[in-house]
Amino acid sequence: MSASSEVTETPDGIDTAAVTAWITEHTHSRFTGPLQFEKLPGGHSNFTYKVLDATGGSFVLRRPPLGELLPSAHDMAREYTIISALWPTPVPVPEPIAFCEDPAITGARFYCMGLVDGKSLYEAADVQAQVPQDRRRDLSFSFIDVLADLHALDPDEIGLGDLGRKDAYVARQLKRWFASWNASQTPDVAGLGEVAELHDELVARLPEQGPARLVHGDYGLHNCLSARGGFIAAVVDWEISTLGDPLADLAYALNSWIGPEDPPPVKPDVPTLEPGFARRAELVERYAARTGADLSQLPYYSAFNHWKTFCILQGVYARYLQGQKSSEGVDLPQLAQRRDHALMLARTTLEGAR
Repeated sequence: MSASSEVTETPDGIDTAAVTAWITEHTHSRFTGPLQFEKLPGGHSNFTYKVLDATGGSFVLRRPPLGELLPSAHDMAREYTIISALWPTPVPVPEPIAFCEDPAITGARFYCMGLVDGKSLYEAADVQAQVPQDRRRDLSFSFIDVLADLHALDPDEIGLGDLGRKDAYVARQLKRWFASWNASQTPDVAGLGEVAELHDELVARLPEQGPARLVHGDYGLHNCLSARGGFIAAVVDWEISTLGDPLADLAYALNSWIGPEDPPPVKPDVPTLEPGFARRAELVERYAARTGADLSQLPYYSAFNHWKTFCILQGVYARYLQGQKSSEGVDLPQLAQRRDHALMLARTTLEGAR
């Protein structure tokens, strides 16, 4: 058990008797009670539990948070459908074990997946504890190879062709997040007009989208399970995955791959600043060689993602200021700094792409 996890006999959102009976039946007694639940860190707002059964078997159970949810939020069926489609492919995901579509069992739909030996890397300390320095370069290339393999898949061929719209991915994202920005402005934001100007330039310079591919939407070391041997053991948290432009997905991942050549980040404990990781340029070269993709427009996609990150962070920040979310324990000045840093990066990256 990890020090940051919590074992409990009364796990949030779990009717232990009903869930145990359902799992025993639907896994054909592969797992049997009594079950022990260990709440895992991360996983956004969804509850994610490591579950141990009476025979020493283990798996992971994932369900939405408590309370009333928007119809499209925390869609367990969508996540389970995606990992089921990816399980036979070269893209590593946890084994899909069972999906419960009956919310009466424990108050919401949930699914069970295999337990993977790996760790999400959120901070420098995670890297130091999990990945030896002489394995970090291998991990870097595994990280980009997995993304390249994901983007090589034809959604229609793996049964995900109806997951979402295939056209105008970035155009729709620009429209959505600009509306979010307009609905969440706060007086402290410098350069109000600049946000709109960058939006207009991004719209005007929008590249033509190639074939739609499955995009993760939040691909980074925090949503991968990294093995000590220096490879990605599984990709997790497919909640916002959809069909779209693979170059936007690539640029998002590369933006988070911060190196010593980049402006200092607001949070200094970035995983990829630890010694041993490959540089971003090496990942770009590796992706191009593996996919044959034309990456000449990559700076545009990088600028778009920085701008989108700004809009997302501003929306979160505004909800805190307006009391829509509790700010207890939240470093609001740092959140504002991260927001402003994203806007600066959007501006300078787009300037470099002109």
